[in-house]
Amino acid sequence: MKGTALAAALAILALASCQRETEGKLVELSGRIFVFNYRVATANYLVTLKKLRPLPDGSIVTAEFENPKGGDTLLAREKIFPIDEKIVIQSPHLQCVRKDHPYAVTIRILSASGDMLQEIETSITSDVDQSVLPAKPLVVGPGYTPNPDVFHADGSRDMSGDSNCPA
Repeated sequence: MKGTALAAALAILALASCQRETEGKLVELSGRIFVFNYRVATANYLVTLKKLRPLPDGSIVTAEFENPKGGDTLLAREKIFPIDEKIVIQSPHLQCVRKDHPYAVTIRILSASGDMLQEIETSITSDVDQSVLPAKPLVVGPGYTPNPDVFHADGSRDMSGDSNCPA
């Protein structure tokens, strides 16, 4: 009997500590990846957040992504809709993503007036190099027409990558 009471008390303490971890948080990080779209030769950061509780009307999410090519951080901003259970934010197109390099990301949830409600700092690491992508889109137009800059009339192809990346 004493063992059962002790186990129940420990379970209650564990649940209470889990509740405290999420107390005050509006969202939590639920996913972060690099997306490589081979067909159109693009790479992007993609971050998903799970809502833990309702957000004030007019809230927005902003993200600052480390620029793999160097220079200024890349910025993204999205409105958060009350009906959404998850929030998705994607970076502008990237160049020079390196395998196994952690890239910094800062995500902020802001109120309609611009007050910061929550901040999340994380990193994203790719398991492949951007060199797997062609330098130019393989197709153009709505009909997926082969790109003449890649697939030449003489049957040759130009699949060379970007050589202007930092080491």
